Amino acid sequence: MTISTQAPAGELSATAARHLLLNMTPNGSLGRSGENLFVVRRGEGPYVDDADGKRYIDGLSGLYCCQLGYSYAPEFAEAADRQLRELCFSPLWSSSAHPTAIELSERLARIAPVDIEHTFFSGGGAEAVETAWKIARRYHALRGEAGRTKAIARRGAYHGLTLGALSLTDDPGLREPYGPGAIETRFVSNTNRFGLGPEAPGAPEALERMDDETFTSHLLAELEAAILAEGPETVAMLIAEPVQNRGGCITPPEGYWPGLRALADRYGFLLVADEVITAFGRLGEWFGGDLYGARPDIVTVAKGITAGYAPMGATLVSDRVTEVINRPGAVLNHGYTFAGHPLSAAIALRSLDIMERDRILDNVRGHQAHLARRMDALTDLPIVGDVRGAGFFYAVELTGDLDDGGFGDTARTALVADLIPRRLREAGLLARVYNRAAPLVQIAPPLISERELLDRIADIIAATLDEASARL
Repeated sequence: MTISTQAPAGELSATAARHLLLNMTPNGSLGRSGENLFVVRRGEGPYVDDADGKRYIDGLSGLYCCQLGYSYAPEFAEAADRQLRELCFSPLWSSSAHPTAIELSERLARIAPVDIEHTFFSGGGAEAVETAWKIARRYHALRGEAGRTKAIARRGAYHGLTLGALSLTDDPGLREPYGPGAIETRFVSNTNRFGLGPEAPGAPEALERMDDETFTSHLLAELEAAILAEGPETVAMLIAEPVQNRGGCITPPEGYWPGLRALADRYGFLLVADEVITAFGRLGEWFGGDLYGARPDIVTVAKGITAGYAPMGATLVSDRVTEVINRPGAVLNHGYTFAGHPLSAAIALRSLDIMERDRILDNVRGHQAHLARRMDALTDLPIVGDVRGAGFFYAVELTGDLDDGGFGDTARTALVADLIPRRLREAGLLARVYNRAAPLVQIAPPLISERELLDRIADIIAATLDEASARL
């Protein structure tokens, strides 16, 4: 039997339960008829409709991808049609390229951080991170430092699920099912100071109460100690997000990214900014690191590069690095069949055109202070421990019923796993609710969102968490 995309919701769900394996999902919990599956059928503006026709605010931009929402399809369809009629496929392989990828690489160089001039395309974020690692290893080997085989990453961070990228996360639930990591990685603290009291290792006072200068000094001292403990001559790269997604939109203190740059220069490793989520306007700038004085050697991007209208990733590389890996006779033995696919490249170019024409960055800049005020007001609720984020990217960390602020099993199941996500969806908001070590509610609305919609998002979250507070 062939199923139609316009089939009733129940039929779609049942077919999915029989045939479709979802990402990062306990697929067995979908039920035999897929009764626990949420099926999205269409999108318009900043909204999506489920298979039953109910409309929701897409408060997570798909998965941090749909910067422009869902109403630019005619323009993207025209760009796709033009490209496919001219050239449907050509690889970036063995001294071969095509005009659309060449144009996109030049366009990215124009908006990229200082000294970033070169692009290696891939299919998504994890591939972009894998590429960053291979480029870093190749760079050091060509400079006669083949012993640089280690990476440094931050605790709680997530950089993708391929075996190489997975090595850069310290989550045993993600790593252990697949055996030892492919990359030897040392983990250091991220920049979240919420809940860190005087017991924090090496902290002269409660980290929550430190000013930015003191906190930055503490973090950089810890990082330098880790570098020295591993042996500076063994470290190939450090990877970090300008605002760390996992753990809840964790912003850096002032001076942190310049401090990372100084340590990279002092000890000879490469600095990689993972901007898979934060690039292309999410924080009100083309690249989120620009907000924090980041000067990376390599930048990884994906998601917003095509506004979700096609898959694409890219690793952006500085002149300093390419001067080495492009030496006469040097070969970068790495590649992907669909890297820089003409269709995806055409979509990315059209997305950049639209963002510039419709002043999308200005929209974020014009509304981000209002969103910050609305989100910060949530701290008045008893269940809210902390609110953090920037641009159109915010998280609310929840506190529970235990003396240490955590959740007992009953409260975690009743509130974080059930009530909060259910009430948000019933109210017509798609947001991310974590039910792990740090219970969180996270939003990343489309960058086209106006003040009225942002207020509606904040109102729904406030009402939901107010009810959860009363139940607590």
